[in-house]
Amino acid sequence: MSIIGNIIWIIFGGLFIFFEYLIAGLLMCFTIVGIPFGIKIMQLSILGLAPFGQKVEYNDHAGGCLTIILNVIWIFIGGLWIALTHLVFALIFAITIIGIPFAAQHVKLAGFALTPFGKSIR
Repeated sequence: MSIIGNIIWIIFGGLFIFFEYLIAGLLMCFTIVGIPFGIKIMQLSILGLAPFGQKVEYNDHAGGCLTIILNVIWIFIGGLWIALTHLVFALIFAITIIGIPFAAQHVKLAGFALTPFGKSIR
């Protein structure tokens, strides 16, 4: 079922989300300071391409002030806007019964986009 969901996801905007995140991640990697943010955006692009069947989990070793500092910086750089965009799409998709699984995936993407450091995709 996740394969069918991912195919429909790609047709209805998943490919656009993937390339959007991939290009943003590559642009962030041009600077030394932006490399950690670029790597997380590229992980978000993978989740944005095929979110069905994937889980976002906290890392066991993800505690510490560096993770918190990077998440706070990320929220101000772009995480808030990306998360709000996903929440708007989730509200739009939740209008129909068929769109509810896609709305759930946008909520998952919004949570990962808001605070990506200390989390991984499994």
